[in-house]
Amino acid sequence: MTRPITRSLTDNNNLERDMTRLTREQLTELAITSYFGNVDKKNMQQVLDCCHEDVEFTIQTDNLTHSGHTGVRKMFENLFSGYEEIWHGDFEVAVDDVAQTVCARFNVYLKDAQGNETRLRNCNFWYVEEGKFRRVFVFMSGENVLR
Repeated sequence: MTRPITRSLTDNNNLERDMTRLTREQLTELAITSYFGNVDKKNMQQVLDCCHEDVEFTIQTDNLTHSGHTGVRKMFENLFSGYEEIWHGDFEVAVDDVAQTVCARFNVYLKDAQGNETRLRNCNFWYVEEGKFRRVFVFMSGENVLR
């Protein structure tokens, strides 16, 4: 039986191990500018640069996890090839710089080559270690577009 991964605000082992601590502003920039800004521009390498090599990227509402850069790359290749336009915006962000976590509620607009539009209201949770995403959880309002 596996145990869930949890972090305590008083867990000094995690604080000592995580020598690259980001400020609230840096955590927000990582999630909104570095990550979503590059997703919207379809900049694969810059998106992957936000993640640890062994990142776990879970679409919680579809019970699906993409593991490591290989899994995340495939997920974004599918997204990028499936949609001509990708936009994330209207962010509502909560940051805990002690726990190195970010949560954002946001809107998504996608348009495919045939002109079909998809609109979603999603929420992401990012767990950051050493300045990069270690775990990501996505809660999606509609059908999973991150397969």
